Amino acid sequence: MLFVVDVGNSHTVSGVLHKNKFIANWRLQSNQDRTADELAIRYNALFQMAQIDPKAIHGFIVSSVVPPLETSWMDFAENYLTTTYKPLAVSNSLNLGGLIIRIENPAEVGADRIVNAVAAWERYHSSLIVVDFGTAITFDCVSSNMEYLGGTIHPGIGISLDALASRTAKLPRLDIGVAPENPIGSSTVKAIHSGMLYGFGGLIDRMVEVLSKEMEPDGKHVHVIATGGMGKLIHPYARSIEVTDKHLTLTGLQILFELNKE
Repeated sequence: MLFVVDVGNSHTVSGVLHKNKFIANWRLQSNQDRTADELAIRYNALFQMAQIDPKAIHGFIVSSVVPPLETSWMDFAENYLTTTYKPLAVSNSLNLGGLIIRIENPAEVGADRIVNAVAAWERYHSSLIVVDFGTAITFDCVSSNMEYLGGTIHPGIGISLDALASRTAKLPRLDIGVAPENPIGSSTVKAIHSGMLYGFGGLIDRMVEVLSKEMEPDGKHVHVIATGGMGKLIHPYARSIEVTDKHLTLTGLQILFELNKE
């Protein structure tokens, strides 16, 4: 079995694969002060609930945009798992299966963005854009020559909602998981729902249009795949998104582990 972990600023998504299929996955809040011992307590309980024997986990790989948590996770893997292979942490120095990082400073690209690019390329093998709905919304562009070109970064939906509530006197914090009846909101809550869902959907479509023109000036099709916690929520409002894959990052981690486990 393989244990894969993606550590984001807000949430940590993890899963266990057996014979290339997920047998368990979890989404928990990221706590930058979490130690290896605390991770062991939490995940041993989760393993037990899922009837997973930690001794059967032969491999471990983590991608993290939170450096202290990457250290904690590697310590956890080395001290609490009896893996056959050395635990791995994603960086641009790994074997990326032929993906070439074409940005000014390859070392600064986020581990999650590398993983998403690898996973999406495995799916399409052509020009593509990955839209990741995390704390920030990121667009990652991969050329038809398997080059990671960079992308754009935008404030996430949660950040925008928090800013709206904290910087205005009368606008409430709310859950936007309810589809608006009409684009024109007839109440404050409905107006926020519409603004967020249609607004971010429009952002996605416009950015895909701009990025695609730069990537393929001749008009060749650019695939668009979404992932992240808010991906399915925005998908109906963004015509450019072809598919949403909530396990895209974890799948990319599995691919990178197989490329680097020796």
